[in-house]
Amino acid sequence: MTTRTLVVTGGHGVLGQAVVAAALAQGLNVAIIDHAAGVAAVGGAFEISGVDLTDAGAANLAMARVAERFGGIDGLLNIAGGFVWQTTDDATPAWDRMFALNLTTALNASRAALPHLKASPEGRIVNVGSAAALKAGAGMGAYAASKSAVHSLTEALAAELKSTTVTVNAVLPSILDTPANRADMPDANPADWVGPSDLAAVILFLASPASRAMTGALVPVTGRV
Repeated sequence: MTTRTLVVTGGHGVLGQAVVAAALAQGLNVAIIDHAAGVAAVGGAFEISGVDLTDAGAANLAMARVAERFGGIDGLLNIAGGFVWQTTDDATPAWDRMFALNLTTALNASRAALPHLKASPEGRIVNVGSAAALKAGAGMGAYAASKSAVHSLTEALAAELKSTTVTVNAVLPSILDTPANRADMPDANPADWVGPSDLAAVILFLASPASRAMTGALVPVTGRV
């Protein structure tokens, strides 16, 4: 049996590292595509750093390198993204930046990976949306709108690919238990949040052949919140 190859965008972030570690532990081939440089925690993966996924050409070149390295691509995990809390009347609106980081990166990576995914017996795309995009609160407009667009991309692309072996799903996490969130919310109880390793397990299930009956799903992963 051929070892499956997964591409993880944003693989050097907290969630990305958890996904990469879990995928490597399963014996999968893993490629990281990230704008940032690599770190020791994700050793063992094929790393392509310095990639601006808001540039479609850069995304195409990166996916071609992965396919050449492993002989194909079986799954794309769109984890690259960003977050900002900002009220709508802020003097320097972050809407364009949120759409670039969260939607454009996923769109470009998906378009670049599709020819390779269609050649796989079990192609998979897993996007990271957000439970916060289901009902935006104060200061969440730009972020929630960009993640809502990711949800729509997931549903539309899944419908477009129903005649292929490629499925497209998204996870909708609530607050992740990260060092940054603990620092920003010192009075909260992290036990109520979602652990990166737990979210990684859901993502890897959706990236596996076992999830073939699911496509176009927006899967809430909200812990106890």
